[in-house]
Amino acid sequence: MALTQRLEFRQSQALVMTPQLMQAIKLLQLSNLDLSAYVEGELERNPLLERPSEGPADGAGGTEAAASEGAESATGDAAEVNGSAAIEDSFDTPIENVFPDSEAPARPAQSEPAAYSEWAGVGSGGREDGDYNLEAFVSAERTLGDHLAEQLSLAIADPVRRIIGQHLIDSVDESGYLVADLAAVAEKLGAPLGEIEAVLATLQGFDPPGVCARNLSECLAIQLKERNRHDPAMQALLARLDLVARRDLAALRRVCGVDDADLAEMIAEIRRLNPKPGLAYGSSVVQPIVPDVFVRAAQDGSWLVELNSDTLPKVLVNQTYYSKVSKTAKGENDKSYLADCLQTATWLIRALDQRAKTILKVSTEIVRQQDAFFAHGVQFLRPLNLKTVADAIGMHESTVSRVTANKYMATRRGIFELKYFFTSSIAASDGGEAHSAEAVRHRIKQLIDAEPADDVLSDDTIVERLREAGIDIARRTVAKYREAMRIPSSVQRRREKQALASAG
Repeated sequence: MALTQRLEFRQSQALVMTPQLMQAIKLLQLSNLDLSAYVEGELERNPLLERPSEGPADGAGGTEAAASEGAESATGDAAEVNGSAAIEDSFDTPIENVFPDSEAPARPAQSEPAAYSEWAGVGSGGREDGDYNLEAFVSAERTLGDHLAEQLSLAIADPVRRIIGQHLIDSVDESGYLVADLAAVAEKLGAPLGEIEAVLATLQGFDPPGVCARNLSECLAIQLKERNRHDPAMQALLARLDLVARRDLAALRRVCGVDDADLAEMIAEIRRLNPKPGLAYGSSVVQPIVPDVFVRAAQDGSWLVELNSDTLPKVLVNQTYYSKVSKTAKGENDKSYLADCLQTATWLIRALDQRAKTILKVSTEIVRQQDAFFAHGVQFLRPLNLKTVADAIGMHESTVSRVTANKYMATRRGIFELKYFFTSSIAASDGGEAHSAEAVRHRIKQLIDAEPADDVLSDDTIVERLREAGIDIARRTVAKYREAMRIPSSVQRRREKQALASAG
């Protein structure tokens, strides 16, 4: 068989993930904190990107933003972009003299210059005032380490023991527990283990009571000694905290050798103690949840959905700087680098605008689907899945899934993650509309909270009550929901409530 050469044309379809598309998908699923960190990195890498406030006062502040065209505002009004007019006003010359290759577009003179994108004024979270933050002048918070170090300087005079004590204080976590191994500390400092333990005993007498403990039992024991309540029965109770967690009161009575009244009093004493004494003296800063979307009631009874402008990064493309440096670029590498920077910057701003529009569109549809929840509460939460929302807004399910990840909605009922509104359905016993799993969990919790001490509801009884309310649910599902809410079984609840009743 002879080998020959020939030319063929083949037509095929393939999905190509361009870098720009991968960037848009990545930005879509980032939280507002991760997005801010990503944009900060792009501002450092790309010289053509800048913040609106970074422009110099000599006229470069009139840069033109490469915002996406036709982006909608939160209320549906289109914002006009007029970077060319800003440049003409800044340089007092027509646009042709600044950018020879550009033509001045015919835009209304009253249009505002683009700062970063049309989403700058969206939402009720934006602040345009220039007031400084008074909280910046508040004195630094007193930490647990500082508090213990001050007591160390008064309690121990020996320099060697002070060094040991300071090393142990540095090993105390924010909850007040010592996380270092004493044997490892002794080996590291070259000191006898007995001396390390002696210094630790001194530290455990510091304020707050229970600090520098190595475990929960030791922390509670230190506080009980402070109150003169560390008797043999209490020691036995602290040695079996696992039985307390399981609410096995019968086993605890045998271990401690006390009756029901004494045991209930001992457990009540334990509950009054502080399991994390160090948190009272400052801890790591807890980052609050910043909502991406605000939902508020309108006068006509509908719901207004707005984006939080504080979570939208404010960046622009400095076209003036690009025009200046592009004229001085001589080598092909320099020209290629500038072109890549301009393309990356333009695509970044377009991706940010597309992300904002997608979040707003998905949030609006969620509010429309869960209107009863916003009006009446969690018991009216409807079953909802990604496909329902995706079909309603003409998007793919994967896009909706990325949008709802790590995004939060602020309502008058609290702040909820967007995924909270997607719950499975539980069939109705009478063949009516299905019930949301979250609404059923809420109803189970209401039934258990309202049960009396002498009539604790079993899982079978809860199933009967729910079926009477029109909810067809199995017993194992009730048990699964109850355990997910960390509600003990009926036997454990009965023991606990009877013990509390006898103690009272």
